[in-house]
Amino acid sequence: MAANQGERTRRRLSTGERREQLLSVGARLFSESPYDDVWIEQVAEIAGVSRGLLYHYFPNKRDFFAAIVERESERMLRMTAAVPGLPVREQLTAGLDAYLEYVRAHAHGYRAFHRADAAGDQAVRRVYRKALAAQERQILAALAADPEFGPLFGERTDVRLAVRGWLAFTTAVCLEWLRESEPAPEQVRDLCARALLGAIAP
Repeated sequence: MAANQGERTRRRLSTGERREQLLSVGARLFSESPYDDVWIEQVAEIAGVSRGLLYHYFPNKRDFFAAIVERESERMLRMTAAVPGLPVREQLTAGLDAYLEYVRAHAHGYRAFHRADAAGDQAVRRVYRKALAAQERQILAALAADPEFGPLFGERTDVRLAVRGWLAFTTAVCLEWLRESEPAPEQVRDLCARALLGAIAP
């Protein structure tokens, strides 16, 4: 009887819902353990599905982890997308508020995303680095569109390096913030904003 109820529960989820469930379970596991210590069978067991069904969605662990990284990257890019016509300084404040809300609301996914660079699998690391490059381009495009900085600003090598370094700094700050649960989000936002504006100041 219980098995039949389980079958009915599985069938109630749409394809998209099931995929999202599996990614959420995987994000939690990968956020808590190194890549090599997570077994795909754990994900299936926690999600209450067969291994066969999980492999139907994701052929192997590499593809599964890559999908988690891509999902988190898309979320971050959507939440911090530039607003045309809004000065960079205002966008930075609003974007960091949205980013920190994402970090807090999706802590497992955020941690899992940033574990990708430490994964031994080169394909997974490429997905992660592609995601970071997209964040970098988004910031440089916003700077180039702002009259205070100008289109040539985003093409300068030193600015690109500063933005890349700032992303690493912000990641380290946010991961520590998740561990410590302090200071207040507004203080973290202001710290990160000052760091970027100070790094790109003429």
